[in-house]
Amino acid sequence: MPDDDGQQRFKVVLNDEEQYSIWFADRADPPGWRGTGITGSKEDCLAHIEEVWTDMRPLSLRRRMAGEPLGH
Repeated sequence: MPDDDGQQRFKVVLNDEEQYSIWFADRADPPGWRGTGITGSKEDCLAHIEEVWTDMRPLSLRRRMAGEPLGH
């Protein structure tokens, strides 16, 4: 992402593996990602991600380690 001057608005996006990222608020969600409803400055969005993304393992790995069958 290009450097921003603090005026650029971002949104928090999530993929099917429950991995988080930020994306430009004025653009459509990138393929494979969906918005979470959280928007704000880059710093605000990154702070939100830091707060909620406490387990960095992809969802499929967490499920496999918990003994859940794949595909659920």
